Formats: sequence, C-alpha cells, structure tokens
Amino acid sequence: MDALKILIPWTVAFFTGIALTPFLTHFLYKNKMWKKKAGKEAGLGDKSGTPIFNELHKEKDTGTPRMGGVIIWASSLITIFLFWLASFLFPNELTTKLDFMSRSQTWLPLFTLVTASLLGLVDDLALVLNKGKYIAGGLPLKLRIILVLLIGAIGGWWFYSKLGVSSINIPLDGVLELGILFIPFFMMVMLSLFASGVIDGIDGLSGGVMATIFSAYAGIAFFQGQIDLAAFCAMIVGGILAFLWFNIPPARFYMSETGILGLTTTLTVVAFLTGHVLVLPIIAFPLFATVLGNIIQVSSKKIRGKKVFRVAPIHHHFEAIGWPSYKVVMRYWIISVIFAILGMIIALLS
Repeated sequence: MDALKILIPWTVAFFTGIALTPFLTHFLYKNKMWKKKAGKEAGLGDKSGTPIFNELHKEKDTGTPRMGGVIIWASSLITIFLFWLASFLFPNELTTKLDFMSRSQTWLPLFTLVTASLLGLVDDLALVLNKGKYIAGGLPLKLRIILVLLIGAIGGWWFYSKLGVSSINIPLDGVLELGILFIPFFMMVMLSLFASGVIDGIDGLSGGVMATIFSAYAGIAFFQGQIDLAAFCAMIVGGILAFLWFNIPPARFYMSETGILGLTTTLTVVAFLTGHVLVLPIIAFPLFATVLGNIIQVSSKKIRGKKVFRVAPIHHHFEAIGWPSYKVVMRYWIISVIFAILGMIIALLS
C-alpha cells in the first residue's frame, strides 16, 4: 500500500499537468507572455554584458512564453488537494491511507512550494510586461534574495521550533548539533539552491535534472518510512514530467522563475526533512556545479581580468564551444542520474 501511496500521486500529478497544458498554452500565447527583448545582462555587478549568451539565444528568448512552471506547482496543488478532499468527504481506509497531507512531513514543503512559486510568478510577470527598453526586467535581484532568505528563515524556524530539529547528519559519521545556528544554516542552503536556478537555460535541462533529484529524495524518504514526504516528492516529479513533455525542444514554453524558484526552495525543505542535507551537493550535483562555475567565472574576471569559461553558467559554455543543445541536456541528464544514485547510496548507508 505504501508503494501505491507514492505511485498514484505521481500518476495523478502527471495527467493533471498534461490536462492543464492546453489552457495554460492558450493563455500564454494569447497574451504574448514572453520577453520583449532577447538576451540578458550580467549580474553581480558585472558591467561587461553577456554578448556570447545573447548571440546563442537571440532567436530563442522571444516568441516562446515563460511561466511554464505553473504546470508543475498547479498540478501538485490540485493533486494533494484532491487526495485530502477525498479523505475528508469519503472517509474510509483507502482514502485515509492515500491522503499524504501531514503536519510533520508535507505542510512545510507545500507552503514553500506555493510561496516561492507565487514569488517567481510575480517576477515573471514583471519581466514579460517590461516593454523592451532594457533586457533586464522582473524583480530586482537584491529583493529576490531578501525574499528567499525570509522564506528560509520561516522554514528554519519551523524546523527548530515546531519540529524540534537542531542538528544535521554527517554522512557515515554521526550527527552535528547546531543549536540556534540551524536556522541561518538552513537559510544559506536555500540561498545556494536559489542561485542554482540559472540552470533553467536550455530546453529540457532543468526539468530533467530536477525530476531526477526529487526522485532520489522520494526514494530516500520511502526507505526512511516517511511515506507522506515520499508521496509529495513523487507528486512533484509527476508535475515536472508533465511540464517536460512540452519543454523538450522545441519548447512550447519555459519553466522560468515560477517553476525553478519553487522547486529549488522546496528541495531545501525536502533535504532537511530527510535529514540528509549534506548529501545534497552530490544528489543535486548539476545544481551546485552551476553555482560553482558562476563563482569561478566571476572571481576570475575580478581577480585575473580573464574568464575561465567562454560564458557562464557552464552549460552555456558547452553550447559556445559547439555542442548542440540536445547533447548538453542529455549529458546533464546522465550525470544527474549517476550522482543521484551515488547520493542515495551514501544516504542509505548513513
């Protein structure tokens, strides 16, 4: 029955996402919900611009809507609500067992998913409503960082005060007690994953990577006996795969901030709920490699005056040296699966 509790939400979320897509597609194309000017501007105070990226994507950014990530969180919300409603209206052994809404395992990740996804939606709306005077748009980066840290502070406080969690597991080596420092540590992990959101840059890339990561944590939660959390992760995977069906080249729409922001922040919560946040850099290796590549690029330009990669994030470097985008994406998928399995092995041995 535990396996069905995981597989059924996965399936329902997938088909719900598929069913929602025609309505979202009609709305996005009718209202031209895409960037009005292709390309982007360099961040972190870098004034040099991004000419290589802008050349690679000059025909991709405009004409393809953003906000495809709505499929992921909307299908997840509908799915978890349907199972809760069924147990409420028709209480019996089956509906009660399949309901995976629980205070200890799914309230916090659900809150995070909804809150961060809506924040991302506001950012996407601000970007697409930009009239084209500037490439940049959306909410200011500093404001987004502050809001993500605020969500992280709430999440860290919930773990510390409501769930009584103040320590982290050291893989294969015991437990490290952090006390009140658990809250800022939680915030920093969430901020790091927020920074990895730039992986959403090639058709199919972020969807495949995130589906693999959440699948790994679903497996970890299942073997821990956290069946509600495992069902929650499986539900998100179903929503991601529904999105990915339409995001494989040529993409019908992009995930954008409303998808990737919700997923990265929720992933933080899930990792802490399993107690295996320190294997997160392994399971989510492509995300942390993306952040590390950006740090290396920016640091090198500031200190040495030279770039290490032709363009950052690093997946665009591979495009710039001549790899077709589908080769980049599929190799990222392979790497994601390998490291996700490796991380699961370490977590289950700990």
